[in-house]
Amino acid sequence: MKNFPKIALGAWAWGNDGTFGGELNADSLRPIFDEAMKAGLNLWDTAFAYGMGTSEKVLASFLKDLPRDSFLVSDKFTPQCVQNASSPSAFKDMIEMQLSLMNLDRFDIYWIHNVVDSPKWISALAEYFEGKADAPLIGVSNHNLAEIKQADEILKSRGLKLSAVQNHYSLINRSSEDSGILDWCKENGATFFSYMVLEQGALSGKYDVAHPMPEGSARAQTYNPVLSKLEILNAELKTIAQKYGVQTAQIPVAWAIAKGTLPIIGVTKTQHIKDAQKAANIALSANEIAHLEETAAKLKINAIRFWEKEMK
Repeated sequence: MKNFPKIALGAWAWGNDGTFGGELNADSLRPIFDEAMKAGLNLWDTAFAYGMGTSEKVLASFLKDLPRDSFLVSDKFTPQCVQNASSPSAFKDMIEMQLSLMNLDRFDIYWIHNVVDSPKWISALAEYFEGKADAPLIGVSNHNLAEIKQADEILKSRGLKLSAVQNHYSLINRSSEDSGILDWCKENGATFFSYMVLEQGALSGKYDVAHPMPEGSARAQTYNPVLSKLEILNAELKTIAQKYGVQTAQIPVAWAIAKGTLPIIGVTKTQHIKDAQKAANIALSANEIAHLEETAAKLKINAIRFWEKEMK
């Protein structure tokens, strides 16, 4: 298993695909990257689907002059982005195009991004990496427990193993825990990567009924209608944050770490790097964890997004 930092940094927003609203560019993102690397946060999560290569290109432009062993790249095979899915070389063409786009000879982690024709693509991945000494850690994202077990069996048949699972996991979406996925990961030596721990800023304390998310963004459509409920949870997060001398957004991240997961935090400001460092150093008590989970459960917020499903 690779020596991962406690937190991975997500470059989803770097794709400028309309999910987050606003405009980002390489000039504005460069200081964020530099601050992260200086802080030892060197695990970067991206995908071709994030702006159809935009996120990968921006990240690649920052990595190009660095020693290869100084950073870790987590990238994904997104079935919906494949040009010719019926081609026998479709998987090979996709990953090699991504490697070329990023000017890399290998990825450190490579994921099947979702369950569309997942057994087919897991098999293609296994065939591609079978026997390769430089094979990355292999993961699946947005898969339920049965699909995870199926993927692992396919990989084992080629002498490989499933080393990582990446699902939406937060105080208001714990279905990967309730379904037994977190337990399966612990029992099988797989790292669980939790994405959307902050629910795209909804659990950061930045937004409330008086200060909604920017209209026109995809996240606004999901979270603005339930801001009155989110205010209740954010108030509890703020109380605990004040105890530790940090901002509200650090507490959901610290919670995800305490649950044995590796959170992926989207970064669009240098302050996000400083926040991530602080979150990694917070050790929440069992009582605080239980209180936050009970508060969140009572709100009954459905945070499952259009590309996802409830994990059962």
